[in-house]
Amino acid sequence: MSAIESKIANELKVSVSQVAAAVALLDEGATVPFISRYRKEVTGGMDDTQLRQMEERLRYLRDMEDRRSSILASIEEQGKLTPELTQKISAAETKTELEDLYLPYKKKRRTKGQIAIDAGLLPLAEALLADPTLNPEQEAQAYINSDAGVDDVKAALDGARYILMERFAEDADLLAKLRDFMWQNGEMQSRVIEGEQAKGEKFQDYFEHDEAIKKVPSHRALAMFRGRNEGVLSLSLVIPNEDARAGGTGTIMVAEHFAIEDQQRAADAWLKDVCRWTWRIKLLTHIETDLFSRVREQAEQAAIDVFAKNLKDLLLAAPAGAKATIGLDPGLRTGVKVAVVDATGKIKDHGAIFPTPPQNKIAEAEKVLLGLCEKYDIELIAIGNGTASRETERFVKDFLKKNSHIKAQPVMVNEAGASVYSASEYAAKEFPDLDVTIRGAISIAHRLQDPLAELVKIDPKSIGVGQYQHDVSQVALARQLDAVVEDCVNSVGVDLNMASAPLLARVSGLNQTIANNIVAFRDANGAYQSRKQLKEVPRLGPKAFEQAAGFLRIMDGTDPLDRSGVHPEAYSVVNKIVQTQNKSVQEVIGDTRFLKALNAADYTDDTFGLPTVTDIIKELDKPGRDPRPEFKTAQFQDGVETLKDLRENMTLEGVVTNVTHFGAFVDIGVHQDGLVHISALSHTFVDDPSKVVKAGDIVKVKVMDVDVQRKRIALSMRLDDDASEHESAGERNTQSKRTSPKQVKAKSKPAPSNTLDALFDQALKKQKNS
Repeated sequence: MSAIESKIANELKVSVSQVAAAVALLDEGATVPFISRYRKEVTGGMDDTQLRQMEERLRYLRDMEDRRSSILASIEEQGKLTPELTQKISAAETKTELEDLYLPYKKKRRTKGQIAIDAGLLPLAEALLADPTLNPEQEAQAYINSDAGVDDVKAALDGARYILMERFAEDADLLAKLRDFMWQNGEMQSRVIEGEQAKGEKFQDYFEHDEAIKKVPSHRALAMFRGRNEGVLSLSLVIPNEDARAGGTGTIMVAEHFAIEDQQRAADAWLKDVCRWTWRIKLLTHIETDLFSRVREQAEQAAIDVFAKNLKDLLLAAPAGAKATIGLDPGLRTGVKVAVVDATGKIKDHGAIFPTPPQNKIAEAEKVLLGLCEKYDIELIAIGNGTASRETERFVKDFLKKNSHIKAQPVMVNEAGASVYSASEYAAKEFPDLDVTIRGAISIAHRLQDPLAELVKIDPKSIGVGQYQHDVSQVALARQLDAVVEDCVNSVGVDLNMASAPLLARVSGLNQTIANNIVAFRDANGAYQSRKQLKEVPRLGPKAFEQAAGFLRIMDGTDPLDRSGVHPEAYSVVNKIVQTQNKSVQEVIGDTRFLKALNAADYTDDTFGLPTVTDIIKELDKPGRDPRPEFKTAQFQDGVETLKDLRENMTLEGVVTNVTHFGAFVDIGVHQDGLVHISALSHTFVDDPSKVVKAGDIVKVKVMDVDVQRKRIALSMRLDDDASEHESAGERNTQSKRTSPKQVKAKSKPAPSNTLDALFDQALKKQKNS
């Protein structure tokens, strides 16, 4: 265990004692949010990002230790474990190294090499390798044995070759050397399979594509792997401009590793042929599989990281707050579904209006909307951004102009995943008597009031901010997205008397069963008055209380500290402060001047150190502070509702819906997100779009290019760009190397959307179809 802790500590640039303490807490059942918030003294102040990295690395290294032990036991059982081999296996730092070392000892089906050994050909193979002056044909004569299946010289030499091929291909040092060489120098080659051109048109950028394997970006790698899986592309690993006369670089490296040289001796040509066969038949395929797996793993992790980052930004989007809201789920033929929720989110009224084509019952719809706004004193009107959203928005704005006494603010809301929630088991339990379409309208209203509280009801994978999410490891994706949701929920905190069971289930230390019990207890006994009441909830034991209590808020309870992020275990520190200063808790909460004058060190003891006391004083200054930004909305331009309304050089306001490695997608209100390519995000070089924008940002963009037929919009955040200088379709090779920072000019042209990777088509569709 100490070796694992040392390794992680070195990688994270922290002390071994910090890692050991954090690991111990995790093993005891503590969560990352709890440790990072309430155990800073124990871990030396490791933050949630470090702890998440440590948690993931710990899982990998422990799995690796289990595999190491299994391998050692297997080889020892075979009676082949030597001190040297034990040392090598113990020193292996990756799973790949472990498997390379285990390869010769792994139980496998009966191979040609093993058959040749059983036929008595091992001495022949070893003799020719040890002494190349021997004549292979003459030596093989002595091994002809029809009873063993060796009928002639050729059969004997073939068997000897299979023996050496397998020995060479199972040499761990050679495998490592070849793998590194191919990673540094190999190219990933993609070709269209003959006859599949039409079927795979979306992969046309990869019909004839070569790229250094170590430089393939995640989105291109996943696109090519998808093309291969769909039977459109063939992928291979090649060495560019390789001299085939010597059998290729791989053959030369195999020969050099085993000191095989062509000195015109009797067996030199035969041994060289063995090396060539080893490389072409055994090693190239093995190395190609390994490196393609490496590329895929890296690409998958990059895609998961992008998804996680977008999800975090979306979950932590600014809430509009506790305001009476009308949710509108737009539609055409079926009308616009309407749901009214009060400031606490409770459903008050619902129905449908038909202001959109083909019914166009505008006057009737206005009458209904006016009645609802006046009756419930509506402050916000949330409009889903799906089909007929702009028509619905136009209707609402016209209605508000006609009825100036109604002060409700219309806001377009991203409804990705709302349909998933509407048809979910939880939605059915939450609103058993309502149609799924009305549930969707309620969800849209709730998303505006508090995005985090509503989005936790949906599987994160259904929220629609991912890239190639169905092509990555679903286990790894779910684990990382769940961690993001947990971190977001606990960073904001949860109102114990308002929260739904799905939201409570994401609180540190709680699960769905306990969350359901918390809600049931609340329903049976009324609002919680104190955090202590949680101890009465069935199945919520001392450990769960310790992990959860600090993240649960009671806004109007008996103890003012219960609405803060101060953990109940630290209430004694606050009491010490107020008693020393002859004040009450209520007096010191929010008294910035008084709190800033305190010396945190005066209130530390053996249990609560300086970091905790400092956090407590900060929390008393702004109890239950919400880390989310102030609520703002984008204003979509009137008259711009479809792609046909867009014009080059038009400047618009929009909302960033998704950030990828190659740019950002922006909703500008035309039912099709536009792409700001990475080259058009800024006048300065951008290596990571997430450093410039994040999901939920409101941005100004200029239209560079519109392809109505292919539903592609190229946008630029450099508002002084001119569409007339924008390259037309086909002028730019999307596989050209990215310009370095030094080469970027202030007026360099952004990449047009209609010449970007096939990935963009799929990503654009996902924005609306997820």
